[in-house]
Amino acid sequence: MGFVEVTLSLLNGLEQTFLIFALTLVLALPLGLVISFGSMSGFKPLAYITKIFVWIIRGVPLMLQVIIVFYVPGFLLGTPLFTRFGSVVAAFVINYACYFSEIYRGGIESIAKGQYEAGQVLGMTKSQIFFKVVLMQVVKRILAPMSNEVITLVKDTALARVIMIVEIIQAAQNYAAYGLMWPLFYTAVFYLVFVGLLSLLFGFFEKKLDYYKV
Repeated sequence: MGFVEVTLSLLNGLEQTFLIFALTLVLALPLGLVISFGSMSGFKPLAYITKIFVWIIRGVPLMLQVIIVFYVPGFLLGTPLFTRFGSVVAAFVINYACYFSEIYRGGIESIAKGQYEAGQVLGMTKSQIFFKVVLMQVVKRILAPMSNEVITLVKDTALARVIMIVEIIQAAQNYAAYGLMWPLFYTAVFYLVFVGLLSLLFGFFEKKLDYYKV
C-alpha cells in the first residue's frame, strides 16, 4: 500500500467527513436559534419542555444518540427511518442544535434590556429590534464559543464510524487489517488542515466585527 494510494483513500473518507460537517452546520445553526427562542419563550410549558429536551440531548453521549437514531426506529417500526448516513446527520443536527441554542440564548440574554426599550420608544417592532439592533451584537458575542463548537464538530464526525460510515478515521482503520497503522496517524494532518482553515476563517470574521463594541 503506497503513500499515494492511502492518501486517495483518506481523501474519499474526508469527503464523507466534510459532508457530515457541512450538513450538520447548515441545518443545526437555524434549528438552534429556533430552540433558543423556545427555551426563552414566555409560554412556560414550551420553555420547560424545550429546556428538558436540551438537557437530555446535552447529557447523552453523541455516539449513543447516533446508535439510537439508526437502530431504535427499526426495532419499534420494523424498518429504519433513515439510511446510515441520514441517521448520522439527523443525530448530529439535533445534538449540535441544542448546543448552539444555549450559545444563542446566552448571547441574546446578554444584551442590555435598555436597547430593546430604546427600539420600542423609536416605534420599532420586536423583529426589527432583533434584526437591526441586537443580532450583530449577539453574533460578535457568540463567535468565540460558536467557533469552539464548530471545531469540535470537525472531530466529532469520527463518531459516524460507530454505524459503519466510512469517514476518514474508518478509512484509515481499514488498513489495520493489512498491518498498516501509519494511515491512522496520518489522518491527523487532514484534521489539522481542516481545523486550521476554520480558525483562519473565524479569525477573519472576528476582525470584521471589531467595530461592534459590546
